[in-house]
Amino acid sequence: QVQLVESGGGLVQAGGSLTLSCAASGSIFVINTMGWYRQAPGKQRELVAGITSFGTTNYADSVKGRFTISRDNAKNTVYLQMNSLKPEDTAVYYCNANIRSTWAAPHRDYWGQGTQVIVSS
Repeated sequence: QVQLVESGGGLVQAGGSLTLSCAASGSIFVINTMGWYRQAPGKQRELVAGITSFGTTNYADSVKGRFTISRDNAKNTVYLQMNSLKPEDTAVYYCNANIRSTWAAPHRDYWGQGTQVIVSS
């Protein structure tokens, strides 16, 4: 059993900053890509940022230069530093991790429960 537990969401004024954290725990053999997605009301879930086990990152165009994704492999944790937040960043943010739970198991995507980020204007 694998769990992803997120923390760090909340209410912030436009221009402010927040840092999200997501820790993976349970039966973990190896974690490949980790990432953050978000879903605003009435919209589809979209990729915000991803990071491979080697540290290669990718970002949605809308957050480039404002958000930074990082990970601590020793702690099985991924972070999302969000600066210069805008009202359009308001959404539920979900952590995602591609994990093999044992050496023989296939890779599988796991999701966190989501954390709300609200940016007021």
